[in-house]
Amino acid sequence: MAGTERRREIRRRRQRVAKTRQLVQRVKIGTMDKTTAAAKLRRLTLGADVIIAREGWEA
Repeated sequence: MAGTERRREIRRRRQRVAKTRQLVQRVKIGTMDKTTAAAKLRRLTLGADVIIAREGWEA
């Protein structure tokens, strides 16, 4: 049954990656402001600060 849990982890990770890409893309095209996207990203993943710094959303 260990494989089942591993599949869940992989599915969760893939979902986080897709959602992160979507948030970054929405900020780039201008349909979402940076502070809202940063707040959503912080709720989504633990590595949000790294992504926010990489994208230059907050100083």
